Amino acid sequence: MEAVQDINRRIRSVRNTRKITKAMELVAGARLRRAQARIEAMRPYADRMMELMIGTARASTSVRALPLLQRREVRTAAILALTGDRGLAGAFNAQILRQVFAIERRLRSEGVQVRWLVSGRKGASTLRFRRYELARSWIGFSDRPSYADAQWIAHAITELYAEGEVDQVIVVYNHFESPLVQRVVEQEILPIPEQLLEAGDDRDAAMVGDFIYEPEPEEILGRLLPVYVETELFRALLESAASEQGARMTAMRNASKNAAELIDSLTLRMNRARQAEITQEILEVVAGADALTA
Repeated sequence: MEAVQDINRRIRSVRNTRKITKAMELVAGARLRRAQARIEAMRPYADRMMELMIGTARASTSVRALPLLQRREVRTAAILALTGDRGLAGAFNAQILRQVFAIERRLRSEGVQVRWLVSGRKGASTLRFRRYELARSWIGFSDRPSYADAQWIAHAITELYAEGEVDQVIVVYNHFESPLVQRVVEQEILPIPEQLLEAGDDRDAAMVGDFIYEPEPEEILGRLLPVYVETELFRALLESAASEQGARMTAMRNASKNAAELIDSLTLRMNRARQAEITQEILEVVAGADALTA
């Protein structure tokens, strides 16, 4: 039977591990609350940006000439994967990578070349390990992204699209539903879907009216479209950050629960081993006494 000291050593090790996972759970929970607050603050800005785009587009005589709205035959597509800089977050990174590989297979079956863009150390390391060539990568801000980070990425992808290096940009990220549920979203961010602008017919009538635009609506819309890309990327980064913290909090909670169950199991084994040792010592004493009186 396993020695009591060995079992006791394992119990101490598991207890130390549980302290770490419990602390990580609390930290992830605090960061999750901040991430949720940032998303809630971001949504009114994003909605207002969409209303401005719709109102300006409806006042424009033509939006076909704008580079970010031009659609062309897709020969090269860029996949932008938003992953985390750290692990220990359950399936957060794995489900993103699983989805981007599925998109790659689909695009290649259609004869489309794929270029890789990735945010986060985990995604970048996995793609490099698989011998993929990364066109661009960004690291260091997955848990707390700023608007400047979104601008950094947006400038890169709009440059690739405007120069004709890619004909489509697809961003894949985890959308935050709850701390227990993160839904993988595949969004075509470039070219900007014209349906977004045409959807203005069902929007608030306050954006419709006899307005005088200075400069021309087409020029205003040309300035708004890059900001729209930045806003959508910032929203995706915030959703991904909240999803990462939610996934990490859930994973650490499950780890702490498993550690507690393992401690209970090891404690029971230790008690049985200790009882067996005591019984063996009593038997040895009785046998010794019988030998002396024999």
